[in-house]
Amino acid sequence: MGAVSQTPTLVIDGCAVVTVDAAGAEYPRGYVVLHGNRIGAVGPGDAPDLDVPRIDGRGCLLTPGLVNTHHHLYQWVTRGLAADASLFDWLTTLYPIWAGIDEESVRIAATGALAALARTGCSTTADHHYLFPSEGGDLLGAEIAAAAAVGLRFHPCRGAMDLGASAGGLPPDSVVESLDAVLAASADAIARWHDPSFDAMVRIALAPCSPFSVTADLLRESAALARAEGVRLHTHLAETLDEQDYCLATYGCTPARYLERLGWIGHDVWYAHAVHLDDAAIATIAKAGSGIAHCPTSNGRLGAGVARIPDLLAAGATVGLGVDGAASNEAGSMIEEPRNALLTARAARGPRAMTVRTALELATMGGARVLGRAAEIGSIEPGKLADLALWRLDTPAHAGIDDPVTALILGSPPPLAALIVNGREVVRDGEVRTVDEESVGREVARAQALLVAAAR
Repeated sequence: MGAVSQTPTLVIDGCAVVTVDAAGAEYPRGYVVLHGNRIGAVGPGDAPDLDVPRIDGRGCLLTPGLVNTHHHLYQWVTRGLAADASLFDWLTTLYPIWAGIDEESVRIAATGALAALARTGCSTTADHHYLFPSEGGDLLGAEIAAAAAVGLRFHPCRGAMDLGASAGGLPPDSVVESLDAVLAASADAIARWHDPSFDAMVRIALAPCSPFSVTADLLRESAALARAEGVRLHTHLAETLDEQDYCLATYGCTPARYLERLGWIGHDVWYAHAVHLDDAAIATIAKAGSGIAHCPTSNGRLGAGVARIPDLLAAGATVGLGVDGAASNEAGSMIEEPRNALLTARAARGPRAMTVRTALELATMGGARVLGRAAEIGSIEPGKLADLALWRLDTPAHAGIDDPVTALILGSPPPLAALIVNGREVVRDGEVRTVDEESVGREVARAQALLVAAAR
């Protein structure tokens, strides 16, 4: 862990504090002292008497900032379409529209989606961007600029598709790239943007899209490049039964077994969804230390099924949460994911399948582990990065719920009193302070209208 400045810069006090540390420390009334972009101190009772700015946390709960492990930011400008479709039908409906994205539409979409994440307590987010039309411009650069403007810690994943419909894949040929082009662009993304330092605001991962949209060669070569450069790997896995049927028919095995054969297993790999896993796949994933981005809202929206999260956790697997793309989760609200994770687990397995504290851990330390940043974020501990969410629980909607974690997870999504990312105030009193959300909303509406009209 890196050195911490000895100069206090901000105090948050008078609030309940849930640290999500290894000991599960919680304080009914406590404080945090920030030293720049690090946590300097956390404890019960009154904060030290320091001559620095203070945030009055009375009536609030302080948690680590939430960590979103899977998204498709560009989809923020195509929400509400194919509302009643299954995954494959939804994709074939939207691919022609997505083929028209460019730098400007991706910048607008990413800004809108990232602002929504910030307003719902998210301090760190991954994004899986796999669609690069030939005339689209610098799409990864556009979303990285948007994340810097909003102020979130960002893990953009340079995705790709190289298996078009003419070769037996699902996406139209117009949106796929060649193997050589993908590898060159992936190497360039790492060289330009990847920051391995402790307090990095941008880290790159490589992320071929899915078993039904990329070739085996792309999966193998991307894994080799990522491991040579020391970056992580990400892809979709076992999201639907259609995907399982495709892999059984095409590769003669399940999606999990297919990726394992290609070297896509290990502590540097995380998978989105992982809904349809058998016992053997769960054991293999847990033993290898691979991560799961559980996306309960999107899985419900597309009717993909209920992931076996209690079984994965029991096996020792690393599990975090994701909102998934905004075209399959129109809210894009990170605070809804732990609640929906808990509800879907209990609906399938009974009331003891997941506790409220496990749900919060999935949204914080679980996500940090999935992204390889457990030493830096995900809990409130001295020396860790100052990524914090302060939730207002003194509202009529939460009155009478004595346990603040129960109020946060099972109650109405509470107002966000403050979001601090890397020591910087991004949200205050429910308002994103870094971008003008009303202007962004108007831009989003215009961008969607233009994309839909062009596809017609």
